[in-house]
Amino acid sequence: MDDNLEFIATNRANWDERAPAHAASPGYEVAELIADPTRLSGVVAFDVPLLGDVRGLRGVHLQCHIGTDTLSLSRLGARMTGLDFSGASLAEARTIADQAGAEIDYVEGTVDDAVGLLGAGGFDLVYTGIGAIGWLPRIDDWARTVADLLRPGGRLFIREGHPVLWSLADVEGVPEASLTIAHPYFEQVEPQVWHGEGTYVETDVEFTARPSYEWNHGLGEIFTALLRHGMEITGFVEHDSVPWEALPGLMVRDALGEFRLREGRERLAMSYTLQAVKRG
Repeated sequence: MDDNLEFIATNRANWDERAPAHAASPGYEVAELIADPTRLSGVVAFDVPLLGDVRGLRGVHLQCHIGTDTLSLSRLGARMTGLDFSGASLAEARTIADQAGAEIDYVEGTVDDAVGLLGAGGFDLVYTGIGAIGWLPRIDDWARTVADLLRPGGRLFIREGHPVLWSLADVEGVPEASLTIAHPYFEQVEPQVWHGEGTYVETDVEFTARPSYEWNHGLGEIFTALLRHGMEITGFVEHDSVPWEALPGLMVRDALGEFRLREGRERLAMSYTLQAVKRG
């Protein structure tokens, strides 16, 4: 078996095990989303000013996990399909959509499977949410998939954690002035290996599936891959916040649920929004 297939299989086991705990955690606000048909996930609510009007668009959410962002895009008027490699995550996503009364197609498969499963050239919008592309070994493969899924003039929208943020050393017990680069900024053949026993939301569940494998992708690599596959960059904004406490002990949460450095937030981009269209 190809090494990357082994890494992906291990990562899938991690997501399969964590999906029910994520759906039950207050961090995903599933109950609130189901109860209020006007409510959006915090991630999509942040995206709206740059995302703009998506009413009537045929959209696909790659790496959709339990579908709270997919549901939110549907509520904004897009006709959404969600794709994820974790069957357990999609089971949660389908339950959430059913309970919310939303018509969303959920399809199981990796990003590499997407064109074969969903067809080429049929989408107006490809949406990729935060914390997604780091699970992919090759950003060029992702860019090819994005371009192949879109019709000419169709749009990519991605908000993602900044590759500089992903490259920082663990900050536990470290003063703010001592933020240092410890992990690769550029894409590497071999992944970063993480042995953490927990997850990024509040839960009492103890997990056994580990390790996990991740790859960083530099901004230049992402831009170049999209351009290589016929995409035109139409927007790029860097943000000083992320929707989770990426640097524990150094961050404060704002009214929108975003986390920023408590001091010196101008020193570090935490996330970015990238938009591109497929050339005709």
